[in-house]
Amino acid sequence: MLHRNMGRRLVGLSLAILLVITGGSVAIAGERTIKIGITQIVEHPALDAARRGFVDEFAAQGYHGAKVIYDFQNAQGDFATAQAIAEKFVNASVDLILAIATPTAQATANVTSKIPIVVTAVTDPVAAELVESIERPGTNVTGTSDLTPVQQQLELLKDIQPNTKRVGVLYNPGEANSLVQLDIAKAAAKDLQLVLVEAPVSNSSSVYQSAQALIGRVDAIYVPTDNTVVSAMESVIMVAESAKLPLMVGETDSVARGGLATVSIDYYQLGRQTGRMALEILEDGKDPAAMPIQYLDEVSLVLNLGAAERMGVNLPSELVDRADVVIE
Repeated sequence: MLHRNMGRRLVGLSLAILLVITGGSVAIAGERTIKIGITQIVEHPALDAARRGFVDEFAAQGYHGAKVIYDFQNAQGDFATAQAIAEKFVNASVDLILAIATPTAQATANVTSKIPIVVTAVTDPVAAELVESIERPGTNVTGTSDLTPVQQQLELLKDIQPNTKRVGVLYNPGEANSLVQLDIAKAAAKDLQLVLVEAPVSNSSSVYQSAQALIGRVDAIYVPTDNTVVSAMESVIMVAESAKLPLMVGETDSVARGGLATVSIDYYQLGRQTGRMALEILEDGKDPAAMPIQYLDEVSLVLNLGAAERMGVNLPSELVDRADVVIE
């Protein structure tokens, strides 16, 4: 009995040493459990799809069950909360952090310069001061950009409704990603002879009021991939339908929710691409500082026929014929 108890103590001591060595991760059959902290600024379908793609890519490469632990945290649109989440991950000594959307990426980069950070759904990592350059980040941050084809989206709006002259743009000026898209939209508007009417919002609860303020002032509404506005997309859809205003959006899920149309990337595939980059860091020991930011090359034309009817829009038949996704 004495020897059995001593053996148990030795096992317990070995496990304690193992936990210290691995920073709290448990080794099973010679394999260390990887700990990944996932921080997301707010829940909405596009960001959720990116997160799901990331996890699915890890699962496809054999990381499931005891091999990986995910700690998913949602900042509920609050930057201070995002920073607190990042600090929690640092204290937990996670192996890698996935930061979804620009505000959470910025909050996480503020907290740690040592733990590898992969980002996704970040429009312009340079403008957000996350990396030194797209080609060579120079920091502990790398990942994928969701820079959408803003000019193509506005061109699509003109194709759908050629007499459009004034377009209301809903965006949060506190989001660096939205300011980048606004600048692109301004340049595109000149080429397309459009006047942009800016409608800034400060939080999701102010989206409906800002959208309503556009009625009578614009011929259409445009919502870029702004996390604040997209989280309250139903409010914009309500206004667009009641006022019979075409609603051009920045990504596919917003069309599925009731937006009129978009030319968009696939956020699920973006997440999977981000997962592959994370695996290169964890498995191959690649340095994020030397890993270029990546983009998705393929885009899809997405139309919502039901939304068109509710907004009083006649979609050209040739446009419907060449659409990649048509939502009834």
